Amino acid sequence: MNEPSKRHIVVISGATALADRVVAAIPETGFVVAADGGLDRALAAGIEPDVLIGDLDSVSDDALAWAREHALVVAHSADKDLTDTELALSFAADRVPDRITLVGGGDRLDHSIAAIGALGAPMLAGVARLDGWWDGQHLEVLHAPRRRVQRVQVESILSLLALHGRCAGVSITGARWTLDRADLEAGVGHGISNLALVDAIGVAVEAGVLTLFDDPLPEEGIHQG
Repeated sequence: MNEPSKRHIVVISGATALADRVVAAIPETGFVVAADGGLDRALAAGIEPDVLIGDLDSVSDDALAWAREHALVVAHSADKDLTDTELALSFAADRVPDRITLVGGGDRLDHSIAAIGALGAPMLAGVARLDGWWDGQHLEVLHAPRRRVQRVQVESILSLLALHGRCAGVSITGARWTLDRADLEAGVGHGISNLALVDAIGVAVEAGVLTLFDDPLPEEGIHQG
C-alpha cells in the first residue's frame, strides 16, 4: 500500500453507495477521511480511510470496529453545532492540503444542500482546489478571487451557480454561451445548462463563491480499476 499524501485529502460522507466512476476518481495515494457512516460506503467500495470523524451515530458496528483497529477515530458529542461532513472538512483544512475532494450522496435534500454548502465555508478559502462528487455528479467550488482551467468532456453540460450568495465578475470561456465578468444572484439559474465546446474551459470569479457542475475528463494518478 502506498503512503497516503496529505496534499490531496478526500472526505467521504453521505448514505449512498459510491459509483464505480467516483471510486475511480479517488487518488490511490490520497489521504481519506470518513465522516461517520461514510466509512461504511468507503469500505464497501474497497477504500480504507485513514480517519473516521463524527458523532458515530450512523456508522455500523462492524465498520467502527475496523476503524478502531486500522484508523484514527475522532469522536464528537452528538450535541454539536457542525455536521459530520463539516467536521471532516475542518479536519482536512487544518492539514493545509492543496486539494480537498468531497465524495458522497444521499436521499435527504437538506443533508445534500448542507454538504455541498460546506465547501463554501471561509475556512476552505485558502485551499487551492475544492471539488466533489455528489450522487455521481462532479462539481468544482471556487472561492474568489479564483481562476481555473478545467478539463471536461467536449459537448458535455456545464452549469454555474451562486449557491453561497451573490457572485460578481463571473467569466466562462470555451462554452457555447460565454460570460465576461457577469454577476450571478444567489440561487438564480442564469448560468445553468451551458455546453462545453472544447476540452479545456476557463472559469473565473472575482467576488463570492462559485460552483461549477461539469463532466470532467479522467485525471492521471487515480485508481484504474
